Amino acid sequence: MTTLPNVPTTKDVHRLDRVVIRFAGDSGDGMQLTGDRFTSQTAILGNDLSTLPNFPAEIRAPQGTVHGVSSFQLHFADHEVLTPGDSPDVLVAMNPAALKANLRDLPRGATIIADSDEFSKRNLGKVGYASNPLEDGTLESYHLHALPLTSITVDALADHDLSRKDKERAKNMFTLGLLSWLYSRPLQGTEDFLTAKFAKKPDVLAANLTALHAGHAFGETTEDFAVSFEVPAADMRSGEYRNITGNTALAYGLVAAAQRSGLPLVLGAYPITPASDILHTLSGLKRFGVTTIQAEDEIAGIGAALGASFGGALGVTSTSGPGVALKSETIGLAVSLELPLVIVDVQRGGPSTGLPTKTEQADLLQAMYGRNGEAPVPIVAPRWPSDCFDAALEAVRIATTYRTPVFLLSDGYLANGSEPWAIPDVDASPTCASTWRPGRTAWTATATPSSSRTCATPRRWPARGPCPAPPASSTASGASRRPTSPATSPTTRTTTT
Repeated sequence: MTTLPNVPTTKDVHRLDRVVIRFAGDSGDGMQLTGDRFTSQTAILGNDLSTLPNFPAEIRAPQGTVHGVSSFQLHFADHEVLTPGDSPDVLVAMNPAALKANLRDLPRGATIIADSDEFSKRNLGKVGYASNPLEDGTLESYHLHALPLTSITVDALADHDLSRKDKERAKNMFTLGLLSWLYSRPLQGTEDFLTAKFAKKPDVLAANLTALHAGHAFGETTEDFAVSFEVPAADMRSGEYRNITGNTALAYGLVAAAQRSGLPLVLGAYPITPASDILHTLSGLKRFGVTTIQAEDEIAGIGAALGASFGGALGVTSTSGPGVALKSETIGLAVSLELPLVIVDVQRGGPSTGLPTKTEQADLLQAMYGRNGEAPVPIVAPRWPSDCFDAALEAVRIATTYRTPVFLLSDGYLANGSEPWAIPDVDASPTCASTWRPGRTAWTATATPSSSRTCATPRRWPARGPCPAPPASSTASGASRRPTSPATSPTTRTTTT
C-alpha cells in the first residue's frame, strides 16, 4: 500500500467564523460519501454544523444530466448553527450538470472548484451549454478553480493495478483530501473509515488512501490556492459528542423511551422515503427488545403496530404523507380503543405520492383533522435533527400517559440532515413506565416524580384528563440547545469546560 505523507503547511492560514460548502456531482460520483466524511472530520474538530443531503427522486437519471445531480451541503461555524445555509460559499462541481443545477444558488464572489476534465463538448451539450462556462467568462464574478481532478487522480494512482474506470472512481477521495487541506480538516477519521470499509479489498483501500493524501498534498503545492482556512471550534457545553441524523436520533429516542417505559418496542412499517432509515436503524437494535415488521403495505404496517399496543407493547409506525392518508382509519380505531400508538410522519413534497426526495411541512392539517368523526390526536414536532430524540421521548410519554395515538411530525430536511449531538444520560430522561396486566383490559401507568414532564402519581387506564401536577421539587430537564444521545459512534469527540 502506497500513501503520501501529509505535507507541512507553508501557506498563510486565514481564520473564518463560518463556511457553507456544497459538493455536487452525478449520483455515482460519491458526493454523499464525500460530504459525510467531511462532516465527520468537522465534527471531530468541535465546530457546530448542520447538513443538507439532496439527491434526485429518480432511481438513476441519465448520467451527466441536471436531473441526475446529487449534492451535499454543509454549514459549519465557530458559533451555534441552526440551518444548513441558503447560499454556498464554496461549490464543488464534478461536471457541467452540477454547475448548472447549483449556480443560481451561489452569491457573487463565491468559490467554484470544478473538474475541468468533465467539461467535454458532449457533457456540455447534455445540459444545454453552447460553450464551456469555465472558459467563456460566464463565471468571471466568482473565484473559479478549474482543475483536472479526474486526470490528476488517475496519475496519482499510476502505480496501482486497477482499471482506469476504477481509478476515476477515487476522484471523490482526491477532492475530499483537497478540501480537507483547504479548511484544515484532519484525515485520520477518513483513513480509519476507509480501512474498515475496504478491509477485504486491499487494492481498493490503497487506491482510496493514496487519492486522499494526493488531494491533500496537491492543495499544499499547487499555485491555484494561495491560502488555506481554519474555522475555530464552537463554544459548546462540555460532554462527549457524535454526529447524528434526524432519523437516527428519532430511532434512538424511540428505543430509549421504550427502555424507560419498560415496554417492548414493535415497529410496523412499509418502506417509504424519507422515513425508511427509521426502519433500517431499528432493525439493527433487536438487542434492546425491538421488533421490526416490514409490512406489505401501509395499512398492514399500522395494523401490526396497533395490534402490538393491544397486546401490551409500545406500537410505532413510520411513514410519510401518502402513508398517513392510508393509515387514517386505523388511527381513528386507536383513538376509540384508547391505545397508545406513535405515528411517525417524515413529511415530503406532495400532494398524492408527491416528491419522495423533496421536503415539505404540509401535513399538519392532515395530522390534526384527517380522520372521520371526532378523533383528536396530540402532535409533537422536532425543531432540528438532534431534537428528534427528545421529540420521540415526548411522543411516547404522551402516548403511554394518556393512552392515545400521537403524531410525531418530522420532515425530509430534519430526517437526512445531521449535527453534533451530546451523548446523554438516558437514566435521567423522563419515565412513565406502563405494564400490561394479563386478563385485564387496561394498562397501569406508573410515573416517576423525577421530572416535571411525567405524572407524579399512578394512573389507571382508560382515563382522560390532564396529568397531575408534579411535586414542587421537580424541575424541568436542561433547556440546552443540544439534546443528548443514548448511543456512541466512532465519530465522537469530548469537550470540557
